[in-house]
Amino acid sequence: MSSLDRKLQRDLWRMKGQAAAIAVVMALGVMMQVMMAGLVVTLDETRRGYYERYRFAEVFAPVTRAPGHLLHQVAALPGVARAEGRISGAARIELPDHAVPVAARALSLPDHAEPALNAIRVQQGRLFNPGAPEEVVLLDTFAAAHGMRPGDSLQVVMNGARRSLRITGLARAPEFLYAAAPGEMVPDDARFAVLWMSQTSLAAAFDMRGAYSEFLVTLTRGTDPRGVIAALDHLLKPWGAAGAYDREDQFSHRFVSEEISGLRDTAAAIPPVFLGIAAFLLNIVIARMVQAEREEIGLLKAFGYRGAEIGGHYLKLVLAIAVAGALLGALLGILAGRGMVQLYLQFYKFPFLVFRLDPGALALGLVVSVLAAAAGGAVVLRRIFALQPAEAMRPPTPADYRRAGRWARAVKSLDQPTRMVLRRFTRTPFRMLGAVVGITFGMGLSVGMLTIHAGFNQAVALSFDVLDRSEASVTFTHAVSQKTLLELARHPGVLQAEGSRAVAVVLRNGRLTHRGAITGLPPKYELVRALTPDFVPLALDGSGLVLSTALARKLKARAGDVLTVEVREGAQPVLRLPVTGVSETVLGAPAYMALAALDRALFEPGRISSAALRLDPAQAEAVQVWLRDQPVVAGVSLKSEARAAFERVMNQGTGATRFIMAAVAFTITFGIIYNAARIALAERAHDLASLRVIGFSKGEAAYVLLGELGLVTLLALPCGALLGWGIAHMLAAAYSSDLYTITVVFRPAAFGFAALVVIAGAVLSGLLVKRDVDRADLVAALKTRD
Repeated sequence: MSSLDRKLQRDLWRMKGQAAAIAVVMALGVMMQVMMAGLVVTLDETRRGYYERYRFAEVFAPVTRAPGHLLHQVAALPGVARAEGRISGAARIELPDHAVPVAARALSLPDHAEPALNAIRVQQGRLFNPGAPEEVVLLDTFAAAHGMRPGDSLQVVMNGARRSLRITGLARAPEFLYAAAPGEMVPDDARFAVLWMSQTSLAAAFDMRGAYSEFLVTLTRGTDPRGVIAALDHLLKPWGAAGAYDREDQFSHRFVSEEISGLRDTAAAIPPVFLGIAAFLLNIVIARMVQAEREEIGLLKAFGYRGAEIGGHYLKLVLAIAVAGALLGALLGILAGRGMVQLYLQFYKFPFLVFRLDPGALALGLVVSVLAAAAGGAVVLRRIFALQPAEAMRPPTPADYRRAGRWARAVKSLDQPTRMVLRRFTRTPFRMLGAVVGITFGMGLSVGMLTIHAGFNQAVALSFDVLDRSEASVTFTHAVSQKTLLELARHPGVLQAEGSRAVAVVLRNGRLTHRGAITGLPPKYELVRALTPDFVPLALDGSGLVLSTALARKLKARAGDVLTVEVREGAQPVLRLPVTGVSETVLGAPAYMALAALDRALFEPGRISSAALRLDPAQAEAVQVWLRDQPVVAGVSLKSEARAAFERVMNQGTGATRFIMAAVAFTITFGIIYNAARIALAERAHDLASLRVIGFSKGEAAYVLLGELGLVTLLALPCGALLGWGIAHMLAAAYSSDLYTITVVFRPAAFGFAALVVIAGAVLSGLLVKRDVDRADLVAALKTRD
């Protein structure tokens, strides 16, 4: 082993505390990069494999009732690789311990063969016996939410008839990765179920013998789904076609894709910020650390070492720290990714999920770490190599204080240690600026993460306290007359009832399209509201559309634009409607219009499809029991349950990463401050020892060092607050999706708490450094420049 390598080992041991702090900061940046990129790859690959294995359809064509022989014509359409027909119907499950009926969807499977498309994975138990009409396979997540197992019985209302079914198995399927009750956006395992029954049994239940209510299709390679959709709509039009749609508009796929896309956007936007900040700090810290080695470098040159040998020595030093940090970050990223995968396994309902490392993310983390460290050391080494050995071994020439001028006179009244703290800023302004910038990044990260946490809370409050002021909502089996609403309003315990109608549509603005629904609201709506961004109720007059902010952004539409609306219900008219306003929204991308105008457009006046209710708390349960027995009621949703489900979605989906990011941001903030304090101590150890020798107390000597840290921290706080404003907007854009929108909510508490985090980090770092100042060996410190 060469002498320089032995010196390298001693140097690493000597600066082990500081090296560990630098490596941890870098590790956290790499960890975020590896974890987020790995999660995106894992979810993408798992979803693709799951779809292929269980033959998830690419085009869906619902109809009212189509004869079975049409299946051959569907399969013969150009571009169709495989076709399958099935029966699909709404159902309602009655649970003995649950006053509110649970909405369900009943689907058929072939009696004696594997389904060609949309197969299911039986998790527990067995498939039904085709000859036993009472046997059913149940969605396993719903069963788990209610503690059901194979062998249990289930009371189900299908097509108006109450039936007792026996559960033979529990299953899950690719088309129900994300399962929400009809009319709702948020999944809740306890409030929506899927039943699979034999073709014969379900045909008898829905009077669909020899007929199908939905066709499923996969496409040949390279086929444009729009051509197949048009052909299906034309073929199935006489049979009540509701409009075929491709996989991109399938409810579960669409929202799982949105979640993965949101995670991908988050992975592309946020980890690079953490990694960039960590690399910037690594660069600054390494540069200052090598600068502190100036005298040793001069000594090595005096002993005849060449510049390349000395450069190689310090390159090894900084690379050892950087690579150790990067490898630690990769390890932490894999561990954190595996932990997140377990959380996502419950959220996304995949049958399996194994974390996969993204080699590109790992390589990026290593390269950025090495380049940042090498650049920081190379700049300083180049400057030191330009000096003669004797000059390099001497301390740097003291700064010319004459430039301080008026500044020096202004602080003349202050005590000597304070003047020394302030003079440091005039002597080394760029070094102090670097420290301010570093702590500014820490403050910015903390402000950004705390603001985003407030944004998530605001999303819940805005959605369930401001936009929707009802306590329960009722969905009907079909569009009913206003008489039903009057009956609801007159029932004891119902304080207020407000009807609305949701109609499935395709909205087009040029080439931009959105498949969703228009919700018709009464003229004086009070419970479900369309509000401006300033929370002023929008007037729904005439036949104009009010778009949510998310939908207006997706369609690039604004007030005054005219959209093409293809209605997918009833007579299926094609309308041209103007946009009259844009409303604030959190959940989904809804569109609103006046209820009367919507009914006129459908030629069905006075119809509603759902009702929002305000209930008397004392009679709420009795009302729920009464609703359960009403044949026109398809489902009842309680706001308390919907709110809890929404919070789970935000805390278990993409939004779950915000907790890890907040912890990383706070840790990086502390690491930044601690590194700044350690570097300052290393640079001023000789000066502090000199102060002690000439009579300064331990407290006064520490004050000279820690006063500098405190002043740097105070300067960084307002700068970090401004930076946090920008980071918060970037985080909000990354976390928002078609499912929910996160708004930036700046609250003084967030800035105050972030400032406390920074100040607490400064105080803790100061205490750790002061301990070293108090323990300093004065003789050894003074000899370092002898």
